[in-house]
This record gives sequence, C-alpha cells and structure tokens, in this order.
Amino acid sequence: MHVAWLGKKSPFCGNVTYGREITQALLERGNRVTFLHFENAPAAAPEAATPILWPQAATHQACHEVALPFWFKSQMLTIPALGASRQLVDTLQQVRPDVVHASLTLSPIDFRLPEICASLQVPLVATFHPAFDRKLRTLSSGAQHVTYQMYASTLARCDRVIVFSKLQRDILIRLGVPAATLAVIPNGVDVTKYCPGPSAIKSTLQARQLFVYQGRLSPEKNVEALLRAWQHAQMGPDCQLAIVGNGPLESSLRMFYGSDPSIHWLGFVQDEARRIDILRGADAFVLPSMVEGLSLSLLEAMSCGTACIATDAGADGEVLEEGAGIVIDTQRVRQQLQTVLPILRDQPEITRLLGQKARQRVLERYTLTTNVAHVEQIYQQLVAPNFAANSSYIVL
Repeated sequence: MHVAWLGKKSPFCGNVTYGREITQALLERGNRVTFLHFENAPAAAPEAATPILWPQAATHQACHEVALPFWFKSQMLTIPALGASRQLVDTLQQVRPDVVHASLTLSPIDFRLPEICASLQVPLVATFHPAFDRKLRTLSSGAQHVTYQMYASTLARCDRVIVFSKLQRDILIRLGVPAATLAVIPNGVDVTKYCPGPSAIKSTLQARQLFVYQGRLSPEKNVEALLRAWQHAQMGPDCQLAIVGNGPLESSLRMFYGSDPSIHWLGFVQDEARRIDILRGADAFVLPSMVEGLSLSLLEAMSCGTACIATDAGADGEVLEEGAGIVIDTQRVRQQLQTVLPILRDQPEITRLLGQKARQRVLERYTLTTNVAHVEQIYQQLVAPNFAANSSYIVL
C-alpha cells in the first residue's frame, strides 16, 4: 500500500508524535509512505525526495518527504503559503498514492482535501484529534467545541474519519458527521519500549517518591493548578515533582514556582530513552488539563506501569475508567489534587496497584501494533483496484 501522509514534523506537538509513530509502523509493515508536511525548504521532486529524518523512518527507502511552503506554523495552527495547494495536488498526481491520510493540522488546506481527493479519485482518510471536553465547562472547552463545529461539514465529506474515543465520535455524530464515516482508533503505544523497568531518575533527583507532569506548558494544560496543589499539600522534602516540557507559560511559571527546591524543571526532553527512564521511575503521573484529545503522554506513563491521575477532559477519563487510574473533574483541580497527592504519598501500595492496572489497560486497548492494523484495514476497505490510476487535474 502506498500512503500519502499529510501531517506535521514541527513544532513538536501530539500531531507530530502521532504522524511519526503511525508512519514508522506502516513502513515496518511493508507499506510505502510519502510524507507531506509544511516546511519552508526547497521541495524536491517526489521521485528524488529525501528520507524523513526520524530515526527509524530514515532507514526505509520506501519513505520520502515533500515540503509544502507556509507563512505561519505553530502547535495549534498552520497557514500555508500561496502555491502550497497547487504543490500538494501536483505531488499527489505524480506519486499516485493508493490512499491519502491527513492528520489534520488546523490549516485552510484541510477544508479543500475532500474536493482535491475526490477529483483525483483517491480515497481520503482523516485523523481528527483536536482537544475537547465532554462538557462546556471553561472558555477553552467552548473554543474547542467551535473547532468541532467548524470542521464537521468537511469531515462528513471524507471517506473515513479516525477519532480517538467514543465520546469524540458521539460529538461529531451530533454535529452531522455520518456514523458510518467515523472509526474509533485511539492512540497507541509501543509496549515493548514503554514498559516497566529500572530507572535512574530518582537517584538523580534525590527523591524517595517522584511525581511527574509531561506535556506543554500552556493554558489549557492547567499546570499551575498542579503546582499550587503541590505546594499546598506540603509533600515533604523527600517527595519531588518533575515538570517535563516547555511552552508559552514556562517563564511565568518558573518565576512564581522556580524557587521551590522540590520542583524540577526538566524542559523538553527530546531523547526518548530519557523520557522512558523518567516515566519508569515515577510513582505517579499527573495530567491536570482543562481540555484534551487522548494524551499520548498519559498512555506512555500507563504503559510504563506508572499510577496516573488525569482530569476527565477529552478521552482521558475514558482511558482511566473502571479503576485504571484516578479521574478528577476539570473543575476544582487544585483542591482535588491537594487531597489526592498526599494519599498517594502515604499509601505506596495504592500507586503500585494503580500502576499495574494502568499497564494492563494499555495492553488491552492501546497497543500501537493493534491500532495500526486497524488503520491498515480501513485503507484496504477503501482502496479498489486501480483506484489511484486516474490522472484528472485540478485547477486551483
């Protein structure tokens, strides 16, 4: 199968991780991938394109990338440059993929994809993973609901739309996306890499017990509620909190909380082995988000056998339901954490049991191998013999 993947390589966000993990898994299963992403670099002809510079993908001759020009790019929004749509169409005509898979990047091009793919007679699969909250409880959740409303008519014209949870599916059905178009395939974790094991992080941070947050330092992640709860809970000198990640709130948060010796600001950790070491050594992983999609960091922590606390925003509550973790409400996060954190500190057997249940939940529902197999099944259902042989041209 030849998959034309439209996604992101930078700046780092969940969309980037999703595209990297799925395309690498597709390559390992014998597929070809042409990876189209927004980058202001000379775009090579498809037949001469350079390998994607992700560690595993770079070794695959069946993987090539094509850069599309842009004016603006952030974790949340991409504004393509003039000519990006034309280049996208030209590339698809030249490489003749069996299927186009768009990991939607919140870009104006997203809304043209059903028209483009229909004209080329190439099936379109879209992964739609903006954060959401099951209730309109905050300004952030209200803004995300508007995003879902804005995309609904476009998603209804895709051949298949992958979402990460039943809750997300239900929201889109209410907004008019046909149920038959929607497929629930959650994020997946490589459980052979992300697994329980020895860790050096506690000795490095001189911690008897270690609590970890991993993610962006941005308003919707609500990290300040965790920091305030940590200080009010008075966890003691041998309990440490590691903050892994960066973002627009990093400088202000460090200004107010940086003097606390029990809080360690580790920044963005690019090295995967070190991230795994941190998660393996953590007694508990805390995710206080006001809105979420399905947090890959949460799944990685669970896969490492770490006890997890998360709000019920997005699909995270669904992931931890029925005892796989502790679920708190997005309202009064600080007060709830202020109660829960000392319990986990004083009852280490609870953290061990929750970690075991978290690992088992990932093995049952969230393995990368199983979820990529489901993606491949969608491709096979959509691709008819000679489906991509049509050479019709779009005038943009």
